[in-house]
Amino acid sequence: MALKAKKPAMIESRLKALFYGNAGVGKTMAAIQFPKPYIIDTEGSTNKPQYVKAIDKVDGAVLMTVDFDEMVNEVRELLTTKHEYKTLVIDSLTLLYNDLLEKAERKVGTDFGRHYGEANKRMKQLLNLLFRLDMNVIITSHSKNEYGQNLAILGQTFDCYKKLDYLFDLVFEIQKRGVHRVGLVKKSRIESFPDGESFPFSYEEIAKLYGRHILEREAVAQELATVEQVKEITRLIDLLKVPEETFQKWLDKATSESWQDMQKDSIQKCIDHLTSKIKGE
Repeated sequence: MALKAKKPAMIESRLKALFYGNAGVGKTMAAIQFPKPYIIDTEGSTNKPQYVKAIDKVDGAVLMTVDFDEMVNEVRELLTTKHEYKTLVIDSLTLLYNDLLEKAERKVGTDFGRHYGEANKRMKQLLNLLFRLDMNVIITSHSKNEYGQNLAILGQTFDCYKKLDYLFDLVFEIQKRGVHRVGLVKKSRIESFPDGESFPFSYEEIAKLYGRHILEREAVAQELATVEQVKEITRLIDLLKVPEETFQKWLDKATSESWQDMQKDSIQKCIDHLTSKIKGE
């Protein structure tokens, strides 16, 4: 069998960033400065005059919601619909995640941390969609103390789903020093943002370091699986008794939690593969 590995190629990936910090440091104002933001506001902060002016300046739009399902459906629409927006801001995810945990606790209880497992399934669905979204993605989070041995406070970390930072190439702790806003690089996969460094925090500074042409390019929509394709893949899996571990690998490879979220071309390849087995090819 021929080896499949290839030499790596450079890909100019969209910015996926997590901002966290104490209340009042300017997380929201920092996030809404990015180009043409579509802002999912979970805290009702964007109706204040200073935010309204800032959002108008960059041709942004706001959806206020405290419903996790509504947020996921909106992200799916942004993924699949042609639109003018270039940046998705979720401000903040902390409250929605806490709401997920409360609902999960009522549903499955808290024994052995079951409510975390239940809530985190929904978070994985959201993160998969965000990973595929051809937009800059900025999520803000409240902060909390990070503890070490003997409950010594090591510093601050984000107050949300503990694997949230896995999605992101960049994680910034935002601080206010006098009248200036500073970004501390807490995690980075980007060479121009070394771990542990700090810099004056603004869109202009990030654009200079990340690449303005990447941040400001148009979004490209994806076409998801049709109802007919979902019905057909479900029928073929049942007919051929395909093991769950096998088709779960297909979903994972496509960064999808369900057939409905898989790209149209990807699910068709799965259908064609199973159809060929029936034909004995």
